[in-house]
Amino acid sequence: MTAWDVLNNVVTGFPFVVTAFFLIIALAALVIFVVGFSRHGVDFLKHGFRQNNITELGEKIDSLRTEVKSEIDGLRTEVKSEIDGLRTGLKSEINGLRTELKGEIDGLRTEVRNEIDGLYTELATIKVNHFGHLKNFLTELASILLDRKVINNENKARLDNQLRDM
Repeated sequence: MTAWDVLNNVVTGFPFVVTAFFLIIALAALVIFVVGFSRHGVDFLKHGFRQNNITELGEKIDSLRTEVKSEIDGLRTEVKSEIDGLRTGLKSEINGLRTELKGEIDGLRTEVRNEIDGLYTELATIKVNHFGHLKNFLTELASILLDRKVINNENKARLDNQLRDM
């Protein structure tokens, strides 16, 4: 079964008046198409008979396109300037934080050094004090040994000389 057979079966299914009406409509459409195509060419397929309004519409579309492009360019410039401003602000904030942090670290370093120096001083003081107490204890012990006659005066003098040299 071909397309013509299908069309023939469909057309025979309609009453004669409806078929004649469709045929008149088809012939009118064909005449309009031929006249429009002969006057306007391929543009007739795009725009129909209203060719005068098409140029105005095209100009409006072009002007609108230009306005939209200028608006987009303006927005692009604004966004770039905002981003550059934010970038500059962020850099300055980071540099400020870096400076603050460096100052804090240097302060902590100074405090730790002072504490360590203080500990060294205290340790030296403790060392001297303990050694002084030890010398006094040994001198006292030598005196007790002399009193008990465990050592003689010569040995005590030798011990005192040794303790004095330390």
